[in-house]
Amino acid sequence: MTMELYVALLHYPVYDKNHRIIATAVTNVDIHDICRMSATFGAKGVFLVTPVEQQRELVGEMLKHWTSGGGATYNPRRKEALDMARVVPDLEAARVLVEEQSGVKPVTIGTAARERSSVVTFEQMRALLRERQGAALLILGTGWGLEESFLASLDYNLEPVRGAGEYNHLSVRSAAAIMVDRLIGSESDIRLK
Repeated sequence: MTMELYVALLHYPVYDKNHRIIATAVTNVDIHDICRMSATFGAKGVFLVTPVEQQRELVGEMLKHWTSGGGATYNPRRKEALDMARVVPDLEAARVLVEEQSGVKPVTIGTAARERSSVVTFEQMRALLRERQGAALLILGTGWGLEESFLASLDYNLEPVRGAGEYNHLSVRSAAAIMVDRLIGSESDIRLK
C-alpha cells in the first residue's frame, strides 16, 4: 500500500434510531478494539472525534492510564495500540493532524451501513489506496450512521459491509475490522464479492 491509512471514529454528526442528528457517547470497548485492529493492520493513527468536552476529557484520562500510567506497564501490547489514538473535537482537527504527520492533506473516505448511490466498492478503494501516494482517512460513524450531508462532503463514499441476510446492524468495531481488512489486509486473506 502506498497510501497511509488513518481511522477516525466520529461521534457527531450521526443519527439516532429515530433519524435525529445527535452526538453519541464514546465507549471504552470501541476505543480499545479499533486501536488494536488498526495496529494489527498497520494503520498510522486513530482519531476519536467528539465535540463533547467532558467525553474528550474522560477518554484522555483513559488513554493516559494505558499509555503512561499503570496500564502501560501492566499490558505493554495494549499501550502500543492505544499510543496511536488521539482525541479531537471535530474532523477538521483530525485532518490537520494527519497532514502534519504525513505531509499531505488526506483523502477522506466515509461509509454507512445503509444503502446509498454513488459509492465506491472495496475493490476500487483498495486499488486507489495502492496506486496513489499520500494519506487516507477512513471515517466511521457511531449510533445509526453518519449524517447524509456530512457523507456527501467527503471525497469518497465506500459501499457498506453486507451480511448474508436482511439484518444489518454491526457494531462499529466489527465493521471497522472488516473494512480495514478488505482495504489493506493481506492479498491472500481478501475475500471480496
